[in-house]
Amino acid sequence: MRFSRRNFVGYSLGGLVPAGLAGVFPGLALAQPSPKRGGTLVYANCSANRRGGDVSNSKHPYYMVDLITRSAYNSLLWVDANLQLQGELAKAWGALDERLETWEFVLHEGVRFHDGRELTAADVVSSFALHKAKHWASAQISEVTASGRHKVQFRLKKGNAEFPYVLAEYDTMIMPADENIDRIGLSGIGTGPFRIVSVDPQRRMVLERNEKYWRAGPYLDRLEVVNREGQMEAAINGFRAKQFDAVLNIDPRLVRQLEKEPDTEIVGAASGDHAVIILPKHPGSPFNDKRIRQALALAVDREAIVRVVYGKNSGWVGNDSHLVAADPNFVARPVRRDVARARNLLAEAGHPNGITLPTMYYAPQWPEMARYFQVLQQTVKEAGITLPIEERPSDGYQKFRQGDADVTKGNHHKFAYTAVGPRNPGISLFRMRQANNESGYWSGAPADEYMKLYDQAMVTRDAGKRKAIYAQMQAILHEEVPALLPAGRNNLLVKRPAVRGLDNHPQHWSIRWDGVWKA
Repeated sequence: MRFSRRNFVGYSLGGLVPAGLAGVFPGLALAQPSPKRGGTLVYANCSANRRGGDVSNSKHPYYMVDLITRSAYNSLLWVDANLQLQGELAKAWGALDERLETWEFVLHEGVRFHDGRELTAADVVSSFALHKAKHWASAQISEVTASGRHKVQFRLKKGNAEFPYVLAEYDTMIMPADENIDRIGLSGIGTGPFRIVSVDPQRRMVLERNEKYWRAGPYLDRLEVVNREGQMEAAINGFRAKQFDAVLNIDPRLVRQLEKEPDTEIVGAASGDHAVIILPKHPGSPFNDKRIRQALALAVDREAIVRVVYGKNSGWVGNDSHLVAADPNFVARPVRRDVARARNLLAEAGHPNGITLPTMYYAPQWPEMARYFQVLQQTVKEAGITLPIEERPSDGYQKFRQGDADVTKGNHHKFAYTAVGPRNPGISLFRMRQANNESGYWSGAPADEYMKLYDQAMVTRDAGKRKAIYAQMQAILHEEVPALLPAGRNNLLVKRPAVRGLDNHPQHWSIRWDGVWKA
């Protein structure tokens, strides 16, 4: 049994960055056997794509069966297991102005799509015409232009010191150019190590080796992906029956059991996803009162969630921001659990005998979700908070919980959960903006100050100074509690020892299959 972990390393902004240097360990590479070509790898993913597509669009990177879009596609950049930026289709990049509003990316030459077409700057420009319209983090882009056959410039609406991370997102894949953005990506043609050959929407995808892949590998002949979201027992039984060579995003509490089984390896990551509990602030919601939000934050036993749900070394305590504890910018909440203070806050808010909150909804996006919310429900009882919980089916859950941002329509967003993964602060802290469902459409002077600090950080080139600003932003979140993020998980996968080169990743969607092979 192998249970490996990686340490998180921060990154500092520089000028034009040559790709492919960080995260290279020659000594370790020399110790590994040479990869062998051939074979089929079948894996089950217990955390699939919540926007799974249908027969018309399921080859599109937005709607693939899971979020590991780099099986068939590439983006300009990639975030490695230490959350460091690495080049992918771009071999160098940097900001061209002091305001960090214009960025240039230099592409590798000779890269070809699955159909033989050469990748050029025109494909990047076309792909981002789609992403600007559809991908939330790409909306900050004002214009994308080709500055040469293999050079692309991005002009932003505002400066962003951490903008390159956006171009490593699983949604920002590069696809062949098309004048009609509604057609982009539907063919499933990318530059990735495998090409899509068949899809059973939201259930299974089969891919075969791209013989003309531009990087080393791939070594496998065939890759099959099976969606097992909400079907943990079926996934593990399939692994034991040798139907699956690997299962991704397993329940951390299975480690003790699985580590005793033969022909089994467990591979961990330094961090992973965590839960955002959305506190809606529509008319009539109790969460319009900050004291109720604060009481809930003080009442929940975060350490108990980690202890009961995850066990030792498999989880971490959150701080009600979207940052993960492994991030060097993370600031722990200054006040730990305080049931007496929570009761006092409820009394000040007009609830001296406690409060019954609206039903909180969740879907089984991770195998441990029911246990997670049961622990949360039981611990807040001690402060006089009654918290009804209800599991909803994964199908249609996102649309159900989001409701309508226009509160006048009456279809209010729900008191509900969603999952987020570990990202850089530029993306993570932006998720608490007023206009986002995840903040419960937070508003008021503290929310305005929060975004003012965010804008300041984004035009601050020095990473140390940005870190100080991020600390101020987190202090506002600790006081205001626009959302509750109590605890998170370290991503885990289980695999056969014969599967080599399959490394886990804090961002499970950033796992790459180029170097995976079967002994």
